[in-house]
Amino acid sequence: MKLSDVGNGLAMVGSVAFLSACSVVGIRSGTEEPTYEVVATLADDLEIRRYGARIAAETDLVGDGSEARNQAFRTLAGYIFGSNRAHSKVAMTAPVETERSQSIAMTAPVEGGETNGRRTMRFFMPATYTMETLPVPDDERVRLVEIPGQTLAVLRFTGTRDAEAIALRQAELLARLGGTAWQPHGAPSSFLYDPPWTLPFLRRNEVVVAVVRGDG
Repeated sequence: MKLSDVGNGLAMVGSVAFLSACSVVGIRSGTEEPTYEVVATLADDLEIRRYGARIAAETDLVGDGSEARNQAFRTLAGYIFGSNRAHSKVAMTAPVETERSQSIAMTAPVEGGETNGRRTMRFFMPATYTMETLPVPDDERVRLVEIPGQTLAVLRFTGTRDAEAIALRQAELLARLGGTAWQPHGAPSSFLYDPPWTLPFLRRNEVVVAVVRGDG
């Protein structure tokens, strides 16, 4: 084995260790995030952002709980790590979005009244890609979707981000928008920026909802 190969291997190990250590203490190194404009600041932890159009790879969550989220994450990770027709890798970006569509009232004669909203997880694609240049997924559970520009209300928090914590924060977001000029338009979702091993008090977590400006 050449000394240069040993040196390259040690450098790679060192880089991985450094990036892992950074993620533990809440430092995101070199991870692309969608750009946005802050339209209004409502509080230190609450703001209105305008995002441009984006492309995402998404998949449905089957079931509830952490295993459903983990399975969806693995499905999307497989796509960006080469499970596609081009066998090419796509850089990981942040955040990872989990979204529940609004419940839809059912018509008679079906009993039950409502269906549960579908939940999806999304990885946003790097801005350099278009729908034409992204590799086609091998897994039929992965869909490439174009997301139009959005105005979002965003509540930022740290700490626990399990399903119960996310639901409480989403309820808080909707409550705090009451009495403002910004009206929710759709169901809330979550933006998670850090891997699960990041120290909880250093995590960047957000709950978001599309909004429109009212007359208030």
